[in-house]
Amino acid sequence: MQCPKCDKSCVDTATECRNCGIIFSKFYKKLEEKTKRQLDNPEVKFIDTTGNNLRSLKQLLFYTEEEVNYVVFGGRLILFTIILIYGVKFCFASIESNYAGKSFLHLVNLPFHEAGHVFLRPFPRLLTSLGGTIGQLAMPLTCMVVLLLQTRDTFGASVCLWWVGQNFFDIAPYINDARSLSLPLVGGNVGFRSPYGFHDWEFILSETGLLSYDHFLARFAVGIGIFLFLVAYSWGSWILIRQYRNLK
Repeated sequence: MQCPKCDKSCVDTATECRNCGIIFSKFYKKLEEKTKRQLDNPEVKFIDTTGNNLRSLKQLLFYTEEEVNYVVFGGRLILFTIILIYGVKFCFASIESNYAGKSFLHLVNLPFHEAGHVFLRPFPRLLTSLGGTIGQLAMPLTCMVVLLLQTRDTFGASVCLWWVGQNFFDIAPYINDARSLSLPLVGGNVGFRSPYGFHDWEFILSETGLLSYDHFLARFAVGIGIFLFLVAYSWGSWILIRQYRNLK
């Protein structure tokens, strides 16, 4: 037989492992009690007692309540429809139109953008400039993790993933403006009238020698946004289908 803890070979009649010292009867008794507690407790159903990480991840990402309220489900369905329609508009708007920058979500993202600069101010200037982009991406990602692990709201987590994608659309015009410097900035300034370093992406791309790639990087950001939208829509729709089956 193999020791379940250290995987060393043992005599079939052995009661304990001569290598690590565990007593087999106690080990299996504790394992049985732990498995029973996890099966009896619905709050830890996502824990995989077999060590199968893929199964555990699937249970975490696609957890669905056993009973779903009609009103709650209706609200989720309306929200999904809104982000679906809104997302299509983001996808078909050109970067030059700055559709994302004129949307109300830009005003939602802006405080987190500015907070990112503040939190990273003690670090080198390049990282401080990048802090705005980091801040507005970190907030929806944090919300997604909390909804998944703390409240186990998988549909809410899919909406937060959509929000992450929307932030890439919000960032793209700013990257695209690194050379033209024509977008209005916080405080009423315009890039070409502002001192060097005031426009985040002009400074970031200039300091890294990538200024000539501003349009390419902006399109790449849009591509990431579209990809995250598709993942969020697929994830959210599958959760809604599972919740529809549990309506009560």
